Amino acid sequence: MADGKLLIKGGRVIDPAAGVDRTADVLLADGKVAGIDSSLSVPDAQVIDARGRIVCPGLIDIHVHFREPGDEDEETIATGSAAAVAGGFTSVACMPNTRPALDDEAGIEFVYHQARRADLCNVYPVGAITKNREGAELAEMGQMIRAGAVGFSDDGTGVARTGLMLRALQYVKMFDTPILQHCEDPDMAAGGVMNSGVTAVRLGLPGMNPIAEELMIQRDLTLVRATGSRYHVAHISTARGVELVRQAKAAGLPVTCEVCPHHLLLTEEACATYDTNYKMSPPLRTRADVEACLQGVVDGTIDCLVTDHAPHGVQEKEREFLDAPFGIIGLECALPLYVKAFIETGLMDWPGIIERLTIRPARVLSLEKGTLATGADADVTIIDPNLRWTIDVRQFKSKSRNCPYHGWDVTGRATHTIVGGKIKYQLNP
Repeated sequence: MADGKLLIKGGRVIDPAAGVDRTADVLLADGKVAGIDSSLSVPDAQVIDARGRIVCPGLIDIHVHFREPGDEDEETIATGSAAAVAGGFTSVACMPNTRPALDDEAGIEFVYHQARRADLCNVYPVGAITKNREGAELAEMGQMIRAGAVGFSDDGTGVARTGLMLRALQYVKMFDTPILQHCEDPDMAAGGVMNSGVTAVRLGLPGMNPIAEELMIQRDLTLVRATGSRYHVAHISTARGVELVRQAKAAGLPVTCEVCPHHLLLTEEACATYDTNYKMSPPLRTRADVEACLQGVVDGTIDCLVTDHAPHGVQEKEREFLDAPFGIIGLECALPLYVKAFIETGLMDWPGIIERLTIRPARVLSLEKGTLATGADADVTIIDPNLRWTIDVRQFKSKSRNCPYHGWDVTGRATHTIVGGKIKYQLNP
């Protein structure tokens, strides 16, 4: 593009961070937002006609799994980044449950190196709380922060030892960096493969008691109250968990929270077919839990919408339900799923969804992203809010296909994903 200029014309510009929602032109130049106005004319700029579309800050997903290093047959940072931009995401934060785990400075640097090689979206590594995610000894957090870790998590397992969790919270307080906790008491959830309850009994499958989530959140909130450290509840799934976070926020604790599409659209009843694409951790819960999560997003208790994009090989997901791994992919279809959960039901509007996909996740991880303010990084997503399409996992950029939404008819899709002022994805260019 001439002189690094890109002019996006006539779109509905929505920037919740700046309180903007109006028809305007957006000029990007030299990797930055150069201006927003009702009518811009830049003769030497490449032009995108965005009439009838939404122009917003680049979408941010702070919970993905890119499997590299260790399981590159399932996903790599390059293929995961390709999936991200195809879904409209310009920035993602990848979890540390790789092999080896991202538990030292070299691991964090490796992620940044591979992300630069892929040259698609911004990839921010989350470091492990404990060495090798074994829950026994704190990892070298200070060194990982120096290398660029944006937070810490043992995602896939919660930190069970209370004393160790206390020390982790005390340590990150010095750096004003958040802990992202997988809230699940291991004793209460051990051996389970789906939500504990009547449905699990009927299906003859061992259950994961929802109290496991509640217990760990309760314990950790006590520690947060004592330390004042930043704490983030990953992939919340229960009504009681949402209420605990709501109470903590009302008490002024530095607590944030996220939720995934599957905990907003699916219930435990989906497991009745024994389709392993419905096996995930935390598991699908009851209709009451789904309603509580939806309300938590609407009232602001839940800050962020994430995917928990978790690729697995076909051969792994073809195992029996008891033996198959937890997790599904979702980067490439998350946006229309949020449309289905909130806009089509009238629960929320586009500015509300975009706020929870941009500025709020940016604030959780202290990223200088999530806005179209002049001088901000030129990360932009253009969305056709009326585009109807059918989810087809065979067309995904991800290496994996473990997605329960194949064949769903949905509305809304990113048509352009722009990172640093450069078009990284364009639908049907």
